[in-house]
Amino acid sequence: MIGDIPAAATKSPRAPRRREERTLHAAAFTNGPNELFDFILPLWAGAALGLSATEVGILMAVEMALSVIARPIAGVLSDLFERRYVAATGAVLYAASAAGYALAQNAAAAYAAAAVGGVGGALLWVAVRAIISERLAEDSAVFPRLLASQETGSWVAFVAGMVLIGEIGFDGVFWACAGACLLAAALLLSAPRRQDPAAVRGGGAGGAPGTTGPQGAAAPEGAKGAAGSAIAGLGAVGRRLRPMLLAVVVTMTAEAAISLLLLMHLQREFDLEVIQVAYVFLPGAIAMSVAAERLHSYVVRFGRTRILMCASFASAAFAAGLAWAPNPVVIAALWILSGLAWAAVIPIQQAVIAEASGEHTGRGMGVYESANLLGALIGALTAGMLYDGADWTVACLSAAALILAGAVVVPRAVRSLGVADVPPPPPAPEAEAGRAPETGPEPETGPEPETASAPEARARPGAGPADGTTPHPKSSLTKDSAAKSSAAKSAPAKEEPPRTREQLLRELGRHAAVFTVVQVLLMLVGLSWLRDLVTQDTVDVLLHGGGQESGFARVVEDGGKIWVFVLVGHALWTGAKCLAMAVGRGGRD
Repeated sequence: MIGDIPAAATKSPRAPRRREERTLHAAAFTNGPNELFDFILPLWAGAALGLSATEVGILMAVEMALSVIARPIAGVLSDLFERRYVAATGAVLYAASAAGYALAQNAAAAYAAAAVGGVGGALLWVAVRAIISERLAEDSAVFPRLLASQETGSWVAFVAGMVLIGEIGFDGVFWACAGACLLAAALLLSAPRRQDPAAVRGGGAGGAPGTTGPQGAAAPEGAKGAAGSAIAGLGAVGRRLRPMLLAVVVTMTAEAAISLLLLMHLQREFDLEVIQVAYVFLPGAIAMSVAAERLHSYVVRFGRTRILMCASFASAAFAAGLAWAPNPVVIAALWILSGLAWAAVIPIQQAVIAEASGEHTGRGMGVYESANLLGALIGALTAGMLYDGADWTVACLSAAALILAGAVVVPRAVRSLGVADVPPPPPAPEAEAGRAPETGPEPETGPEPETASAPEARARPGAGPADGTTPHPKSSLTKDSAAKSSAAKSAPAKEEPPRTREQLLRELGRHAAVFTVVQVLLMLVGLSWLRDLVTQDTVDVLLHGGGQESGFARVVEDGGKIWVFVLVGHALWTGAKCLAMAVGRGGRD
């Protein structure tokens, strides 16, 4: 259940689904190094290169500044050229940045590697999100799957990096990250090309306009000269998305501030080392990877604005709870609450941006990513001032108040864009698989330049950024969902019924049985972290591990520790699901 790349997009042999599948895998392979770099770069710069605190700050600022500048440009490139080439270029630059860190001997080389990484990250993530948006009209769960893939790659890379860094050093970790990024580039290049929308419209279930998503259409002949007005188009998209961008900056400022406050608190108040801090953040990352797709069912049921408000309340409760958290174990549990909130918020934000951007999804994602980074920068500065100038309780409550403001700001921003509040439910994998042969072979056409006009490719809501008109609140998603529902009813495959309470408990029982057998074997050879937890000082073992200091034995013991958290998460999820069924509010699996 944990650690697998989401498979819901891999059931059908159709080219758009294969394109999405490989992009999801590439996102997992690149987000791991991305998150790991943010964590270990300051440590590496000080330990390996002897940089001062100011020079380390410059190193991080170089990457962030270039990334902020390059992301809108990456959005334009993603709209004008084949997106998998843009994304693959970013992955290769990411790999070059990792190799640069491994080879760097001085500050100048490190700054150059950071600059390359900033540009590479911009190209990669803007193009990846634009590719994923191509199927948004026919499957509203594409962005939750993307987040699940990213977070899976993140926590797997964290665990591997923290375990192996003592054996292979910083340079070995950097080279491993470079290899992962090159593998991601190969996956992106092997993905199918973007389809010719005319062929899609003529083929079966894909025939509804907009089926290829916000970016799947080529421009009509008379509009091809619009490629020269890319910057003007970028400005139009920015003005169209301004309410949502401001909301993103506010929420990201608050979340970045509380994350940095927590990091400093763990280091200074509890004297935790780097690996111990990573273990505190690990449960939240796992929760995000597991919960993203499941939470989408509640978005479909209750609507985006309600879920956004609930997520803001949950995140604010986490921030306020930090003020009185007595130890890192409680903080790790609270961090899961924050992770669940983000697992709901991020896919909604990205889907809204994609729908409101219309034919300019790349540009929309570019300005959205820049707004995220801007909020992170403001949040980092705010966190430093709060931590130095205010009491810890005051700092936490201030961050909680800012997060709580998102319960008002973000839903209003969503409503102001005119997108549908309740997205259509994602199609059943069985129905999609049964429908796929009707479409016939789909040609893989060359990349088509994207321009500002493609009226036949999408309903009027997508035209907003190009012509300045106010979109109708009913987007093309509603029409597409009706077409898909009709096709699904005629398909021979039936939707899989939800698992019963007995099936859920049986699955948990099998997991627990395997866990018990492995733990007994580990106890017999003296490598059981769970035994150390029971027989030794519990808090000390949670924070510092058991008796194994290094080598293969430590890797095995750390693996057992992670499995304990995985099993606990599985048990909590099963209990919540069974409780929901008992009160008549169980959702579909």
